[in-house]
Amino acid sequence: GQIEKHGLTNLRIIPHDAKLVLQQMFTSESLDGIHIFFPDPWPKARHHKRRLIQPDFVSLLCDRLKPGGYLHIATDWEDYATHILHVLRNEKRLINTATDYAARPAYRPLTKFEQRGMKLGHTIRDIIFTKIA
Repeated sequence: GQIEKHGLTNLRIIPHDAKLVLQQMFTSESLDGIHIFFPDPWPKARHHKRRLIQPDFVSLLCDRLKPGGYLHIATDWEDYATHILHVLRNEKRLINTATDYAARPAYRPLTKFEQRGMKLGHTIRDIIFTKIA
């Protein structure tokens, strides 16, 4: 509804598996930026393998980003934020735009997951890396 309300024409919603969409619908170096806001943290240790932010997925994201493009991830789970930082720091094509966590950019919408996390007293973390040109 917000897309229509604001007359946005430069984005699309694709209700499908993100990995398959990136693999099959986007070519290398075709995206200026990627936003992943509040992915499922899979908090139990035995489920961590199900987390979206894993080295192989980040490698795919980097392939699809243009040089100078950015990857912005937000989470309210401290353990997941630490994991995300570790994975992104180990991707040689990415560089952090902050020392650790970035300030919340004004463009990032307030999501229902963020609101829930704030009510629970969770710290919201924004992690923004750019692809090395």
